[in-house]
Amino acid sequence: MGWRDHTAPSRQGRRHGTGPSARRRMTVVVGLLGLASIGLVARAFDLQVVRKQFYQSQGDARFLREMKIPVSRGTIFDRNGEPLAVSTPVMSIWANPSEVLDNADRIPALAKALNDDPDTIKQYLEQRADREFVYLRRQMAPEAAQSVLDLDIPGINGQREFKRYYPSGEVTAHVLGFTNIDDHGQEGLELAYDDWLSGKPGIKRVIRDGKGHIVEDLEQVRAPQPGRDLTLSIDRRIQFLAYSELKSTLEKSQADSGSMVILDAKTGEVLAMVNLPTYNPNAVGSTSASNRRNRAMTDVLEPGSTIKPVLMAAALSSGKFTPTGPAIDTTGGHWYFQGHDIHDTHNYGLLTPTGVITKSSNVGAAHIAMQLDTGLMYDTYRAFGFGNSTNSGFPGEASGYLKIGRDWRPLEKAILGYGYGLNVTVLQLANAYATIADGGVMHSPTFIKGNDSDAKAIIEPQIAQQLVNMLETTTQPGGTAAPYAWIANYTVAGKTGTAHKAVAGGYSKDNYGAAFAGMVPATNPRLVAAVVVDNPRKGSYYGGLVSAPVFATVMAGALRLLDIPPDNIGRWYVGGPLQVQNGLTGNQPPVAPNIEEAPAEEATP
Repeated sequence: MGWRDHTAPSRQGRRHGTGPSARRRMTVVVGLLGLASIGLVARAFDLQVVRKQFYQSQGDARFLREMKIPVSRGTIFDRNGEPLAVSTPVMSIWANPSEVLDNADRIPALAKALNDDPDTIKQYLEQRADREFVYLRRQMAPEAAQSVLDLDIPGINGQREFKRYYPSGEVTAHVLGFTNIDDHGQEGLELAYDDWLSGKPGIKRVIRDGKGHIVEDLEQVRAPQPGRDLTLSIDRRIQFLAYSELKSTLEKSQADSGSMVILDAKTGEVLAMVNLPTYNPNAVGSTSASNRRNRAMTDVLEPGSTIKPVLMAAALSSGKFTPTGPAIDTTGGHWYFQGHDIHDTHNYGLLTPTGVITKSSNVGAAHIAMQLDTGLMYDTYRAFGFGNSTNSGFPGEASGYLKIGRDWRPLEKAILGYGYGLNVTVLQLANAYATIADGGVMHSPTFIKGNDSDAKAIIEPQIAQQLVNMLETTTQPGGTAAPYAWIANYTVAGKTGTAHKAVAGGYSKDNYGAAFAGMVPATNPRLVAAVVVDNPRKGSYYGGLVSAPVFATVMAGALRLLDIPPDNIGRWYVGGPLQVQNGLTGNQPPVAPNIEEAPAEEATP
C-alpha cells in the first residue's frame, strides 16, 4: 500500500469533523442575535410601555415648563377719569447660572449690554450655580432688554413684567402710596386695594430648547385675570391746587410740615388730601420714611380752638345755651382756675356764646365747658368722631385720643373746651366740620367715588345750622379769620386754631400748630376743608394768618372748578363786598399779616 492509501482516510475524517463544528458556531451566532433582538424588544417595551411615564416626565422636566402669564395692574383714576396710577410694560433679564458659566467667554458681552462689570456678574452666577433661575436685571425698558436677548447667549432669557407709574408724582403720593418691584401695593390706596388692583397671573405650558428659548406654546393652564380699575373720589385739579398753595405757605413760613384735607360735605368723599414734605413715588428708594408718612391720617395734634364748635354743639344740645345767651364774663382776659391761668390775648368783657366763637375766647370756652354735664360733653366729642377711627379704610389711620369722660378732672374738662388734652387727625377735624355742614349728619370719609354708604345723624339739624351761623361770624369783620378766609362772592364759615405744641414736661412757648377748618358756601355748604401748618417759624404763627389764606385760595379755585354758584352777590355787610364802577368785585382782598394786629387766639393751656 502506497502513501496515498495511508493519507486519504485522514482527509475524509477531517471533512466529516468540520460539519458539526460550523453548525454549532452558526447556532451560537443565531442564538446570540436572537437574544439581542429579544433584549432590544424588551428594552423598547420597557421604555415605551412599562416606564414610558417616567421617562416622559424626565424629558418634560428638562424641556417642558409652566410659565406665568403676567397681567397688568388695574389703573387708578381720579373722579373725572384722569389716570393717577398706570402700569407700563417692562422686561426683566434672568439667567440659568450653570448654562451661562458653560459659556463664560460670552459674559463680557453680557456685562457690556447690562452696563455692569464682567467679574461681578461671573461671581454672582458662581455663587448661585446650584439654581436654575436668577434675576440679572429687573424692570428694564423693553428696547434695552431686547438688545441683551439679541446677543443669543445660552442661559439668558427675558420675562415680561409691568412697572407702576404715577403721572402726578409727589402731588398724589400720600394718597396713592406705591408698589414694590413685584408690583404689589406697599402703602396708601395701592396697599388698601391691592387684591382688587392686582388681578391673577395666568399660567401656560411651553417647551424650551437647550438654550432656554421658548420653541412652542403647548396650552394655557389658567387664563390671566387682569387687575380691576379703581376710580377715586380725588379731583386731581383740586389736589394740585391744595399742593401748590400749601407748598408756597410752608416755604414762606419756614414751617416743618403741613396738611390739607378737602371733603364733599354731602357725601364725605375726599376730594383732596395733601401733605408736605412729600416724595416721588416713581423713585421711592431715595426717599425717607418720614416724608412718605400721610400726616393727615397718621399724625395727631391738639386741635386748639378748632374744637370750639364741637363744644358749642354740646352747649346748644344741653338747653342751657343759645347762640345769643346767656352772656359769659371774660373780663380781664384771665381766669385762674385750680392754680392754672386760662387766658385770652385780649380783654373781651361779656361775650355771647357766638362771641366766644367769633373772638376765639379760651376763657369763655372754659366757662361753658364747666357748666356742661361731663357725660354730655364727652358723648358729643365722641359722636363727632374724636377718639375713634373714621373708618376710611386707609392703612395706618390713627384714631386719636380722647380720655374717658368719667376720668376727667375739673381742669382737664376746662381745657378740653378749647382744644387741649385730646389728639385728633386732620381728617377727623375735617370730618367733624363736614358733619356740621351737612345738617348734623356724619359720613364716613371715603376715597372711592360714589361710596356714600355710612351716614348717621348725631346732632339736630337746627343746632347744626346755628353752628354754621356762629362760625360765619369768625370770617366777618372782627372775627379771627377776617379778612384772610374771605372768598370773593361767597360766604365762608370756619374756625381758626393756634395751639402750643406739647413737649416733654409741658408745652413749648415757641412751637405752634396753626389751623383753620371751614366750609363754603356757608348758606348751603358743599365743600369742607381743614388746613394745619406745623411750627411756622417766619412771620406769624396764628391760624387766622397762616392757614386761613391757604383755605381761601384753594377753596376759591375749587368752587370755580366745580362750578358752584356764588351765594354772596346780593349780601352786604360792613367791610364786605365792594361796589365799584364795573360792578361787584367781591370781598376786600387779604393784606399781608401784621403780627402787631394779630387776631385773638388761644394761648397756653
